[in-house]
Amino acid sequence: MVPKLSPKDAQVSYKTTKLNGVTYGYILAEPEVPPLNTIFLIHGWPDMSFGWRYQIPFLTSLGLRVVAPDMMGYGGTDAPDSPTFYTFKRAADDMAALAKELGLASIILGGHDWGGAVVYRIALHYPKLVSAVFSVCTPYSPPSSEYRDMAQAPNFKYQLQLRGPELEGKIAGEEKLKQFLKGMYGGRTPDKQISFSVDHGCHFERLDSLGPSPLLSEEELDFYAKQYAIHGMHGPTNWYRTGELNFEDEKELVPKMEGYKFDMPVMYIGGSRDAALPPALAAGMEKHFRSLTKGEVNAGHWALWEKPAEVNQYIKEFLFGQVGSAKASL
Repeated sequence: MVPKLSPKDAQVSYKTTKLNGVTYGYILAEPEVPPLNTIFLIHGWPDMSFGWRYQIPFLTSLGLRVVAPDMMGYGGTDAPDSPTFYTFKRAADDMAALAKELGLASIILGGHDWGGAVVYRIALHYPKLVSAVFSVCTPYSPPSSEYRDMAQAPNFKYQLQLRGPELEGKIAGEEKLKQFLKGMYGGRTPDKQISFSVDHGCHFERLDSLGPSPLLSEEELDFYAKQYAIHGMHGPTNWYRTGELNFEDEKELVPKMEGYKFDMPVMYIGGSRDAALPPALAAGMEKHFRSLTKGEVNAGHWALWEKPAEVNQYIKEFLFGQVGSAKASL
């Protein structure tokens, strides 16, 4: 059994701070020894800082300080109405501000889902701050000179539903949120149907008949539902309304991307059964990095929870064995 945090676990601290005018909540976990370095763990959708519950105790046992924020729109962090608060550049600026507030000149970054996309962008905008990066499930996609709507890809069609008013309108209130999240985290109907598919989105008519999630306890699912009920789904789904905003932000980066390679070591871990982000999307990533490590686990999108021991072993080998970045100066 891989040790994990419980909801509101006393092993860690729950902090709030103001970053560029917005209140953020984050988990702070300190090792029992002087920290070798600090690692920021960035979650995706539909998740929150607690999504790293299997990784936080493991990383502190290795001597790392861990900072896991609730990203914009989630849990203990503000949820502004405008999508402009949810761009990659805004997230990068806010995480750099958090590092500065904590007195950190160097951090390691880990991300999953949207958080994986964010950590690459933090490393692009603040390369001197970042000593190493790993992303679970999310491959790197460089800034582009032409806008491409991700939702046109078959594996991203669900994003059309998330951008619109339907999902946030129908998934409102703690009980409905719990049903929805149960389905997102693997719950199925009596005839084994899923309630969310990448080519459609949420199948609302199936939510009432879902069985339990195989990935979360009832206590954990209740905790997620309560945290999501603070703001509702508008903030979290705003991340799917940022495509053109991110494109505009990154136009100025495009001329600098010709032949550009990330200097810091990077690791990508794919989930072989991830329907939204299949490992095939990572083909050709190597050309963007001076040092890229690739791994894969037999898991779906929730690899952090499905295969925590394997994911944690990859992280340990990356940080200590292959590149020694955990020993980078604070």
